[in-house]
Amino acid sequence: MSEPRFFETPAPVSLSDIADWAEAEVARGEGTLEITGVAPLEEAGPGSLVFFDNTAYLKQLETTTAAACLVGKRHKDKVPEGVALLVCADPYRSWAKVLAKLFPAAMVPKDDVDPFVSERAAVDSQARLEPGVTVEPGAVIAAGAEIGTGTVIRANAVIGRGVKIGRDCVIGPNCSVQHSVLGNRVYFHPGVCCGQDGFGYAMGPQGHLKVPQVGRVIVQDDVEVGANTTIDRGANRDTIIGEGTKIDNQVQIGHNVVIGRHCVLVSQVGLSGSCTLEDFVAIGGQTGVRGHVTIGMGAQVAAVSVVGDDLAPGGRYGGAPAKPVKQWFREVAAVRKLAERGSGS
Repeated sequence: MSEPRFFETPAPVSLSDIADWAEAEVARGEGTLEITGVAPLEEAGPGSLVFFDNTAYLKQLETTTAAACLVGKRHKDKVPEGVALLVCADPYRSWAKVLAKLFPAAMVPKDDVDPFVSERAAVDSQARLEPGVTVEPGAVIAAGAEIGTGTVIRANAVIGRGVKIGRDCVIGPNCSVQHSVLGNRVYFHPGVCCGQDGFGYAMGPQGHLKVPQVGRVIVQDDVEVGANTTIDRGANRDTIIGEGTKIDNQVQIGHNVVIGRHCVLVSQVGLSGSCTLEDFVAIGGQTGVRGHVTIGMGAQVAAVSVVGDDLAPGGRYGGAPAKPVKQWFREVAAVRKLAERGSGS
């Protein structure tokens, strides 16, 4: 069996072109040097481009045989002789820009074929699709749904009644979208469930009475949502995800949650109902946020934390309950000292 290659090897590119894409300076090497691919430091060979931004990989850098390396000023002297230097402000960000040029199909997977609506898809006659929409086999699009040009609905996705989806979106395989309005260039990875009931019950000794969830989900432009993430619709107002926000796999977003612009939520984060994240908030994996709290603009929360109270803008927090990281580190150190003292007695 031949080894499959899912992304085509790019055509050779000159070092000077790579520098332009990366907003980097050619500090060593000829601009005419041909770059024929990318690779990890330890696997790179002639023609390969690599990047270095983490001293944990210093040993791999010292022995790399790559053709060229994207690197920051502070680490440029660590790159071996014979490897061309591309010095930039942020090597990882520059690396992302170069990869986007070399492998555009890996950005948002759209097949290089003309748009089509499969005969094996079920598209209601009262749904409205602009020209240029692709609907793959097994997809279901209900009455009143509206989908903009350039959008791709992947196999077995279900688009509910009245759902609005903007232009140039990708709704991945086996997604379920209901009671939702999506902007342009929204990308749902496989298995996303968006717009289902929020978890609302009036609890009591006679049993738990279901509270109807009558809000929507509003997803603004350029949002990306990872595989198997769930986004509940609002109870009595809307669940909102702001433009440019990036959400990892297996994240739970409860009803009435408001997420600002350009936030980042890492895998297995859980947001309880009616919490608010202001713009540019970043939350590490497996962190839980209590309902009705607000995390201020630009705040960062470490992984495996518990947010039980409002957090001020711009701070860095961690722990359970979450607190400023310096305080958290002091408390951890104090507990460690107590444990060491106790074991030595």
